[in-house]
Amino acid sequence: MLVETPGRKIPHEVNGEESSSDEDEHSSLLHASSITWDNYGLSPNHPNLQDLESVEVELSGETLSTKSQSSIVTIFSMWNTMMGTSLLSMPWAIKQAGYVNGIVLLIVMAGIMAYTSYRVLTAGKSLAISVVAEFSDVVRIYLGRIFEVIAVLCSLLTLLGGCIVYWILMSNFLYHVGVFIQEHAESSPGNESYLGSLNGISDATCDNATALIHHQKTTFEKVWDVTHTVPLFLICLLFPIMNFKSPTFFTKFNALGTLSVAYLIVFVTVKSIKWGINLDLNPDHSSYPEYSPMFEWSFPALTGVSALAYLLQNAVMAIVRNQKHPENNTRDLVIAYICVCVTYTFMGALFYAAFPLDKSCIEDNFLNNVAADDVMAFIARIGLFFQMSCVFPLLTFIIRAQFLQFMFRSVWPSTLHVVILNVILVAVCVLFAIFMPKIGHIISFVGAFCGFSYAIALPCAVYIFACRRDGNLTFFKLAIHSFLIFIGFINFVAQFVIIGHTK
Repeated sequence: MLVETPGRKIPHEVNGEESSSDEDEHSSLLHASSITWDNYGLSPNHPNLQDLESVEVELSGETLSTKSQSSIVTIFSMWNTMMGTSLLSMPWAIKQAGYVNGIVLLIVMAGIMAYTSYRVLTAGKSLAISVVAEFSDVVRIYLGRIFEVIAVLCSLLTLLGGCIVYWILMSNFLYHVGVFIQEHAESSPGNESYLGSLNGISDATCDNATALIHHQKTTFEKVWDVTHTVPLFLICLLFPIMNFKSPTFFTKFNALGTLSVAYLIVFVTVKSIKWGINLDLNPDHSSYPEYSPMFEWSFPALTGVSALAYLLQNAVMAIVRNQKHPENNTRDLVIAYICVCVTYTFMGALFYAAFPLDKSCIEDNFLNNVAADDVMAFIARIGLFFQMSCVFPLLTFIIRAQFLQFMFRSVWPSTLHVVILNVILVAVCVLFAIFMPKIGHIISFVGAFCGFSYAIALPCAVYIFACRRDGNLTFFKLAIHSFLIFIGFINFVAQFVIIGHTK
């Protein structure tokens, strides 16, 4: 998801000399950018990028900024930043936690993440400097350079996870778009449609059941395979645009992120009305297709996904920087988290409750549970594919800018450096798309790690050190924030415990 955020003044020197105009522009865009992955998205929660075009940059390094951002814009920007690719995995995450437990955990995680975002928001107020640009600056001041590097590495890991999820989803969307076109060209239903008709629901599918149907693959199916060939075809489309020196062209399509979320909400609502509610919480009916347990021990999958879905800590300071009434920041933050929690819970709980086949069929991308020849699903897939194709180069630009700036003190040391880094990024994405195309597991692992480290541990540690410095650290404050860090750590460790136990 793309969020407009005002820029800031960034003096930039390399080896004591002024950098070139291109280099200065890239550095300014880099430092003014704040990304979340979920986020990402559809982003990116999906990774989620602010509109780089909205950053006020002059090559002299001067910026003009007026604090004119209203609370409505602030709330929408926060909501827009957190709405990401996690949206597609919410029904699957609820399946892992159990229906009732899943809804409760989504609310609890929203509360925890809102509190730590509040701590990030207020972290720089007590510092004796006029401007604190990013939370990583606060981390460096309170915890030292090492922890600042850790914060940057967590950001890079989040972005890399976003790239991997995007590549998997784009491969999936492109594959189903191709199948839709091929089926309509030949006017013959695919396996999914046939299977759905057996269940009386023409547009609901279950890959678990489809796997039982064996048939000789056609030439088209051999050439157009969702894991073996399509991820490789994507290289031809995406690799050339990844090497653009400036990513600003792709920011012109940032409105597609909001439209994508709006369309998915309409899509789930329409399908739920058509299917009706197919939910039975009675344990005595465990053999029924519509039965859903209220609690599952694989619930850490949901807490991992939701940690990434609610990730705002690396963007919140940039979003509120030009707030017209900064005294309303806390209120706006709470409202934004309530809106995001309602959106995620609505999408996940409604699709899960309405899905007409066995609940075990629900996948980590709920569009896979809708037939490839469904028109509404086709529109969603082609729209999301185009939107993600525009956001993906932005994600890779931020990765290379942060990494190359850190390693070589330049965002473009040479074309060879950039190409080699992009080759490595593409290779990682393609390998995951071929051998582990499970976005739910990837999101839960990345979310749990970044939720523990960046979203919970660092904000709580900064608050503890700030209270200690000011002489108002009490046992209660220390216990509460240490407990939050412990919860984040347990959530990360639990992702390894549930390996092989998710449904």
